[in-house]
Amino acid sequence: MTTTIVPTHRPSRAAPLAAGWLGLWGVLALVATVTGAGYPFGAADPDGGDANLLRLVPVSVGPPLVAALLLTAAVAALAMSGPSAHPSRPLRALLLGYGWTVAFVLAVVVPDARVLIVLGYAPMLVLGAPFGWPPVHYSDVFTWALFVKTAAMAGGVLLALAVLGWQRRTAGACPACGRDGADHGWTTPAAAARWGRWATYVAAAVPTLYALTRFAWAAGIPLGISRGFLEEMQESGLVWAGAGLGAFAVVGAILTLGLVRRWGERFPGWMVGLAGCRVPVPLAVVPAALVSLAVTAATLGLVTNPGFWHLTGGFSLASAPMLLWPFCGVALGAATYAYHLRRRGACRRCGRG
Repeated sequence: MTTTIVPTHRPSRAAPLAAGWLGLWGVLALVATVTGAGYPFGAADPDGGDANLLRLVPVSVGPPLVAALLLTAAVAALAMSGPSAHPSRPLRALLLGYGWTVAFVLAVVVPDARVLIVLGYAPMLVLGAPFGWPPVHYSDVFTWALFVKTAAMAGGVLLALAVLGWQRRTAGACPACGRDGADHGWTTPAAAARWGRWATYVAAAVPTLYALTRFAWAAGIPLGISRGFLEEMQESGLVWAGAGLGAFAVVGAILTLGLVRRWGERFPGWMVGLAGCRVPVPLAVVPAALVSLAVTAATLGLVTNPGFWHLTGGFSLASAPMLLWPFCGVALGAATYAYHLRRRGACRRCGRG
């Protein structure tokens, strides 16, 4: 196949978007620094910030620190949107190191388990809203703190896309697909199918194990917990909330298997109007990648919280599946990338494929 020359000077679309988004939230952080209001982390988190690593940052230090981090990252993103194709090695290393670090902090460290929990309860909240169930005040669920954490994740993803494109562009590779004409065996469709299969199975097994414990509690079996604690959850109705999360986990596990099954590439026959049609790659990749980030972010703050170990009574059948969630997030990310490598085809920009 004939390949085209990749114009390495072509500006990135993600970089200016990331710069604008980070700059906006950086200004809001400056406002919080001046007014002393609006910072939603640590002791100032109305949802309880114990499961968030930002609890380690004093509230008085948080706003100016976040403002400096975001505004500096915005400047870095702007620098990456320029036409410079051959930056010096120190400058390239500095921008890449800082950009990837800030992207990781925003996408994984700032969000916490609440983002994942709301994602898990979202179907229940949406479908039950017309019937007044579950009996919650939606203003208590969709809070400013949750909005900021979600916005941070979005900013991290935008910045990661900007950094990735600039990294490829300054290395002489295609900014869109990363191909540089060299033979990288592990990225071939055949290789990705092999290691992606194992990653997919791990990513599907962990939520299944988690769901089994929650279903056991709903059935009255104190798996990994005391009988007294189970009775408290039964009286408060938490067992059914746990069963709902377990059901969501099972659905997620089944959808994860689609990354290595034929119905993950072609819509199955029972889907009237879509049967046999190709599944668009972004339709599988985007949700799976976001869930991977949400799972990793949730478990990072959760397992580092001393209260988690007190609540679960240390290592037990109740806590063991949750300790595997970090591996699930990484495995799901790898499985998603493998699916992308298998199905991406020829690049529309450089023609390689």
